[in-house]
Amino acid sequence: MTNPLTISTEVNEPFLARRTLLKGAAAIAATGVTMNAALAASVTPLGQTGAPTRSTAPLPLGPLPGSRYPDAHLESAKKGPPSFGPSGFPAFAGTMAVERVATGFRWAEGPVYFAAGRYLLFSDIPNNRIMRFSEDDGHVSVYRQPSMNSNGNTIDREGRLITCEHSGRRVTRTELDGSITIIADKFNGKRLNSPNDAVVTADGAIWFTDPAYGIGGFYEGIKAEPEQEKKNVYRVDPKSGDVKVVVDDFVEPNGITLSPDEKKIYICETGFTDGPDNPSHIRVFDLDVAAGKVSNSKVFAEMPKPSITDGVRCDTEGRVWCSVGWGDPNEDGVRCYTPSGDLLGKIHIPETVANLCFGGQQRNRLYICGSTSLYAVYTSVQGAMKP
Repeated sequence: MTNPLTISTEVNEPFLARRTLLKGAAAIAATGVTMNAALAASVTPLGQTGAPTRSTAPLPLGPLPGSRYPDAHLESAKKGPPSFGPSGFPAFAGTMAVERVATGFRWAEGPVYFAAGRYLLFSDIPNNRIMRFSEDDGHVSVYRQPSMNSNGNTIDREGRLITCEHSGRRVTRTELDGSITIIADKFNGKRLNSPNDAVVTADGAIWFTDPAYGIGGFYEGIKAEPEQEKKNVYRVDPKSGDVKVVVDDFVEPNGITLSPDEKKIYICETGFTDGPDNPSHIRVFDLDVAAGKVSNSKVFAEMPKPSITDGVRCDTEGRVWCSVGWGDPNEDGVRCYTPSGDLLGKIHIPETVANLCFGGQQRNRLYICGSTSLYAVYTSVQGAMKP
């Protein structure tokens, strides 16, 4: 019998590089991470020199192979036994396991959780669709197709879906009656590049990033020449609808999120995809919601090149959770940082991770978009109210 959670029976193609990272890169050094040898069934134990050797057998749904409580896929940066205190990695608990809950996608991205319906929406960009994962019974269905090669999704303060579209080169809002409103598709009379990710502040303003990934080829959108000189971060005024640039010095702005008090805004910089001398990190800014401005930019956390971070979320205590992928397979997964930028721990996933969000009735289930599959793990924290 076919597993009802597997929505596609076609064999996934080998990993297709969305972006050219480095040509002729040197061999990746060991990360120094220690992992339980039980993971050897699917991946070389983390910390050994060289890239992991992955099993050719398809991963099953449910807990990842080799899982044993406490799950070795959850790695604390603090040495010694798992800690439940503020200095320990908050994903640790005695019966938490990383699970693969759905598969059959080409490139999963942009998750957002709708508590009212207990479902998760996320994009499958190359397949030009938005998927829906129902949390109550694990059912997976197509929410929208075509989706204009949607990427990032979020939810506004009225419960409406906000979507960044690659082939549409726009940001849209799905109204409660199902109709679609264009929020932004131009700046200074010229088309946007390919909006990537968005967040909504308490005043209703929509902040979004606009790199050029979606117009770089035909796999994730429609190939086109950029009309904007720079890859900007924009803000859409909630009353007038005016679009303005709030940051213009990114190489490639990507994931975006807010601190719980909305005094900080975090934005992923994935410029490293455009060249080895470009950055791969998260930047943090002071945020003035009322004025619609940011200031005091600084690097919050560096990523281990050649890996990049594509997506980012905060929990209620201000800790920062971000995706990691595209480089060293030993780094594939999720990282968690304190509000001051100290690494607390990692969640290791056997695929490149693009984005993530908190969901579940208690907002304590972390959903992880990992390339061809959707993963989930319960944490001992709650996601911030803002998506």
